[in-house]
Amino acid sequence: MKKILIYFMLAFLIFIPVRTFADVVEGDMIVTLGENLTEDQKTSLLREMGAPDDVQIVTVSNAEEHQYLGKYVSKQLIGTKAISSSAITIQPKGAGITVETKNINWVTDEMYVNALITAGVKDAKIYITAPITVSGTAALTGIIKAYEISADKTIPEEVKQAANQEMVETAKLGESIGDQNAAALIAKVKEEIAKNKPQNDQELRNIIEQAANDLNVKLTDEEMQRLMDFFNKLKDLNIDWNQVSDQLDKAKDRISKFLESEEGQGFLEKVKQFFAWLIDTIKSIFS
Repeated sequence: MKKILIYFMLAFLIFIPVRTFADVVEGDMIVTLGENLTEDQKTSLLREMGAPDDVQIVTVSNAEEHQYLGKYVSKQLIGTKAISSSAITIQPKGAGITVETKNINWVTDEMYVNALITAGVKDAKIYITAPITVSGTAALTGIIKAYEISADKTIPEEVKQAANQEMVETAKLGESIGDQNAAALIAKVKEEIAKNKPQNDQELRNIIEQAANDLNVKLTDEEMQRLMDFFNKLKDLNIDWNQVSDQLDKAKDRISKFLESEEGQGFLEKVKQFFAWLIDTIKSIFS
C-alpha cells in the first residue's frame, strides 16, 4: 500500500505544470539584480521597475562582469561590485527592442540596442538602472543572461563577447565623435554588412568610410583600425544577419513613427520655435 501511494504521488508531481523561465509569455518581466546590492537597494529598484511580487530574478556577479568585459575595459571601470540592474519585459513578436536607462552615464540607450541586436536579443522592452550613477557597462551581461534563460536559447560565448566589445568600442568612439554619431556609425556599418558581406579588408574599409562620410565625422587611424578589427571579427561569427537587419529596421521605424506622431510633431514644433527665438535674439543683439 505504501509503495502504491509513493508511485501515485510521483505520478501526480510529474503532471503538475511547473512554470520555468522558458515559459515566459508576452508581458512577462524578468529582472536582473547585481549580487552586491543591499536588501534595501534591491527593494527600491524592484519598486522602481514596477516588478510584480512573483517576478523572476536573475543574479549577476562581479566575476561575470569581468568575464565578459575584462578584455575591453579597465578593471577600475568594471569595479569590484555588481550593482547595475535591469528589467526585461517580453514584447509581441516583431516589436523589436526598446531601451530606457536611469543613472547610466557612459553607455547610451542606442548603444545597448545595437549590442543586444548583435547578441540576438529581440522583441523586448528593457529598463536599465542602478541605485547610484554608474558607467553602465555591466548591465549588458545581466540582460543577455536573462534573455538566454527566458528564451531557452544558448547564445554562443563568442557572440556574447562580441556584443560586449561592441558596446565598449561604441562608447569609446562616442568620446571623440559624439554618442549619437558613434551609435549611428556602428548601426550603419552593421546594416551594410547584413546587406552585402564584405569579402576583404578594402571592402570593409570602404563601408566604414562611407558611413563616416554620411554622418560627416572623421575617424583617426587608430579608430579606423579598431573598427576594422572589430567588424572583421563580427562578420566571421555565427550571427543571424537577417535578424540583425530586421531589428535595425524596427529601431529606425520607431524613430520615424515618433516623428510622425502627434507627440513627435509637437517636439519638432518646439525645436522650430526655439530656433526662431534664437534667431530673433541674435538679430536683436546686433540691431
